[in-house]
Amino acid sequence: MKSYPDSVRFLYSLGNEIKAVKFGLDTIRRLLEEMGAPERGCRFVHVAGTNGKGSTCAMIESGLRAAGVKTGLFTSPHLVEPTERIRIAGDAVSEEEFARAFDVVHASSEKLLAQGVIESHPTYFETVTAMGLLLFEKHSVEKAVLEVGLGGRLDATNVVSPALCVITPVDYDHESFLGAAIESITAEKAGILKAGVPVVLARQRPEAETVILRRASELDCRVIRAADFPPDQYTDTAHGSVIGWQGLTLECPLAGVHQVGNAVTAALALRELGVDPAAIVGGIGAARWPGRMELVTAGPDIILDGAHNPAGVRALAEHIRRHYRQRKVWLIYGTMRDKSVGEIADTLFPLASELILTAPQSPRALKPESLLEVCSHPRGRTAANLAAALELTRREAGPEDVIFVSGSLFLVGEARALLVSASLSYPSQ
Repeated sequence: MKSYPDSVRFLYSLGNEIKAVKFGLDTIRRLLEEMGAPERGCRFVHVAGTNGKGSTCAMIESGLRAAGVKTGLFTSPHLVEPTERIRIAGDAVSEEEFARAFDVVHASSEKLLAQGVIESHPTYFETVTAMGLLLFEKHSVEKAVLEVGLGGRLDATNVVSPALCVITPVDYDHESFLGAAIESITAEKAGILKAGVPVVLARQRPEAETVILRRASELDCRVIRAADFPPDQYTDTAHGSVIGWQGLTLECPLAGVHQVGNAVTAALALRELGVDPAAIVGGIGAARWPGRMELVTAGPDIILDGAHNPAGVRALAEHIRRHYRQRKVWLIYGTMRDKSVGEIADTLFPLASELILTAPQSPRALKPESLLEVCSHPRGRTAANLAAALELTRREAGPEDVIFVSGSLFLVGEARALLVSASLSYPSQ
């Protein structure tokens, strides 16, 4: 059996998840068939969209668990360890289980390669998807919440027969793969819909909703629109929200006013799945989704948020305007070369009193010097890496300041590894 580090090294050798993406379902279907079709023994909630997928998945899974259901949760990407992607009853699988599942999937892949059934080893994402489905079967998971990796129609997760589909807000991201227009991006997301399977639809841009409703009509899918069940009222704070909805009081611990919509979408999905009101309230109240407007250190506050596309950046900018106008804001930002840097800079950077541009540890990272060239921030500077950027704030930020670490989820994962493990501390001032 390969060790956990060996299995992770092999997965990384398969290539970056985005750059090495391989559209099509033939390989994953043949792989799962060789493994005995582990996906057939579980009921799935399949979640696509651009922003809010992970948060919505986390709330749905938490609600199902509160109702006494044995749950699985499959999400991507991870922040620190790949084991985070596959959760059973709320907990990430162990490194040993991850490695054992990898061995099974890898052996099946090698067999298919030797037989000439497939042309190349399944991709990183195909392999981990198969591992997740295998572990859900092993643990006799009753309901699993499955987050789409990229797009939907040709995503490796789209091999399941779901009990319910969910589509969170669709916006611009990964245009080089999904198309430059909202309509083409939405058509890929709507590719998860299955004949006769109901779909919970978050509030959408009008042009996106038109595409989804047309596809739902073609497949005779009953649509439950979040727009038809708006909150009666809500109170948004820096660290969460309290939402009056359909006679319930939902206390959402995930920060950002955009999470109000995600909580309503999750509540609708849970109600559609037959979860009782008390479990809906308890599950949403207990949901956790690290790395998204997550407060990890106080005095000064350090908040991590993977705002890596225009919609995510708009949400973060709104959060800063609503709750941090009276405080000195530091922004540590690093991103990838394929992102809409100009729009991100125009939206977010002016809200920072101090701007530190850096780069995540990835070959796809945009050099901070290149990022600095596209912004005209009066206090913009660069740091070679995240540790250097955090050291600048450690020396210079006051206890009442707030520091946002944002951009790539790779960068947020690095920050979590440094800060949550308490390997970097801030002095009392």
